Amino acid sequence: MRATFQAELDRVRDQLVTMTGQVELAMSRATTALLDADYTLADWVIDTDREIDTVKTEIDDACFQLLARQQPVATDLRVIVTALSIAADLERMGDLGAHVAKVAKMRFPESAVPPELRATVLEMAEAAQAVVAKTGSVIAGQDIERAKELEADDDIVDRLHKDLFRILIAETWVYGVEPAIDMTLLGRYYERFADHGVRVARQVVYVVTGVMPTRPPAEWNDEQG
Repeated sequence: MRATFQAELDRVRDQLVTMTGQVELAMSRATTALLDADYTLADWVIDTDREIDTVKTEIDDACFQLLARQQPVATDLRVIVTALSIAADLERMGDLGAHVAKVAKMRFPESAVPPELRATVLEMAEAAQAVVAKTGSVIAGQDIERAKELEADDDIVDRLHKDLFRILIAETWVYGVEPAIDMTLLGRYYERFADHGVRVARQVVYVVTGVMPTRPPAEWNDEQG
């Protein structure tokens, strides 16, 4: 019975890792669609979001079945409840990729990103994708050391988000209100995408230690559970 239960937990973990790969690819392709004004690729991202939603539903169903059949306590209960929360965060990350793709479609056949902001947007997207790539390895290996790195990666996204906002409110902005709104939304999408990745990492730390980290990442190893 215990072996079966552990196998089902392992399958849930594997599905969570699968979701991280899906949302990373979705955001990568959404960014390409945004910068290249690629309507077809934007459509692909939006369609793929439905697949991410399906995996999330499968994880939810599996976790609820485990709760009902096994009535877990202590660490096992913590693992299942946290898996539900992680799946919700990853599903939201998929939604954010779809939001980027929708902006790309809305401004087609032009790119929504002014030429001088292309490098900033690309850097922001790459930093956000680095967060979710590490998130997958954190989930797979319950790696607290790797989880610490995500806080620093998220700081990069936050800095780029602030840089973007300063450009938008500067007197030198010449593109008008509509592009400013687009860029404000896009910056927020990337920033929130990375934030959800950090939330996932913190929840993995909670699974391992029994304590949700509130202290600086360097102190996470000191948490006891």
